[in-house]
Amino acid sequence: MTSIAVVSAGLSDPSSTRLLADRLASATRESLRDNASVEVVTLREHAHDVTNNLLTGFPGTRLGEVIRTVVDADALIAVTPIFNASYSGLFKSFFDVLEPDSLAGKPVLIGATGGTARHSLALEHALRPMFAHLRSVVVPTAVYAASEDWGNDAALNERIALAGKELADLLEHRPPSRKADPYTDVVPFEQLLVGGRG
Repeated sequence: MTSIAVVSAGLSDPSSTRLLADRLASATRESLRDNASVEVVTLREHAHDVTNNLLTGFPGTRLGEVIRTVVDADALIAVTPIFNASYSGLFKSFFDVLEPDSLAGKPVLIGATGGTARHSLALEHALRPMFAHLRSVVVPTAVYAASEDWGNDAALNERIALAGKELADLLEHRPPSRKADPYTDVVPFEQLLVGGRG
């Protein structure tokens, strides 16, 4: 079964960002004929852990599990609110703490929410370049939902369905890959003290 990680960076509860993330996940599962498991990561629940990781260089146990969920998934749906014409600081900070190349080759669907349609291009000038830098494979259709879009479900649903189908198509035409965790085979500290590696 295909695994999909959903990262929602909404700061409020309830959150339109989380709502969009859930709808994108549902559209993808529907296109995969429900042959997918979905795990949602709500970043607001891990904000302190993300900050601690930035300061110390190490994730705590909870954040480590979240990172493994995202890195090990076959695909990623990433949704952020737009602040000051770009992604939120929490959203960027989470992706900053991931190991280099941990998202390389991973299919990604990007989405964003905001108060006005004027910020919709943030998907193209901020999110898409970030994931291109991470060497992810971003689907062509990105979904932005402004406040007024929630009253026009037909147009929003059409964009969501198209993006979900594109992510599903990417998943169905590539073999699933699992990256090995570089920290699973750690040399015990006592062994390092005597200069041995194995």
